[in-house]
Amino acid sequence: MLKLWKQKDPDAKGKFVTYEAKNISDEMSFLEMLDIVNQDFIKKNKSAVEFDNDCREGICGACSLVINGIPHGAEMGTATCQLHMRTFKDGETIFVEPFRAKAFPVVKDLIVDRSAFDRIQQAGGYTSINTGNAQDANSILIGKKEADQAFDYAACIGCGACVAACKNASASLFVGAKLAQLALLPQGQVEKKERSKRMVAQMDKEQFGSCTNTGVCSAVCPKEISLDVITKMNCEFFKSLL
Repeated sequence: MLKLWKQKDPDAKGKFVTYEAKNISDEMSFLEMLDIVNQDFIKKNKSAVEFDNDCREGICGACSLVINGIPHGAEMGTATCQLHMRTFKDGETIFVEPFRAKAFPVVKDLIVDRSAFDRIQQAGGYTSINTGNAQDANSILIGKKEADQAFDYAACIGCGACVAACKNASASLFVGAKLAQLALLPQGQVEKKERSKRMVAQMDKEQFGSCTNTGVCSAVCPKEISLDVITKMNCEFFKSLL
């Protein structure tokens, strides 16, 4: 049994609709199951449930749903598009909702506007150096420890699960991952002070809440971004004020 969130537009009052999903295989992904549900809705001349999806490989972050109260569902380190129906019990009632956060307004049904993350990234989450042609890998020396850490932080797909899970709707894990990644690399050193100021300022401007270190953001992250990026974000920001 499915309890699906339906909301006509951003100003409409949404509600759960009940749907009994039939002929669902254990091997189907969660999004494949929703595709079948929507085909049935269309056959019955009912409006399909709108949801975002793209790569279906867990690397784009578009498949952002709250499943039974948990962003991306209860399977840790897994995006919704990688979630399979075998993880649910036969006959189980499944609640499917959009992400809930003031900075992520609902567009329709299960789709939310996450462009606030884009604006934070545009505020400074990049290096503006003209790198020209690709250099030989050995021409810029980076220690393995730093390279591995930067790679782990770069795994953030910007899905927003951290915001959806946080009681304060804080974006600190996302911003921390972006700052920490570049702060470790030689290319990111030149602009890191301005980057910290701009991204933190934009995060506040977008009305994300403050971090209170509950750690749920890291627990639900499909890429298992470490909570220590928030410490790194705070360090980089305060150093930028000196």
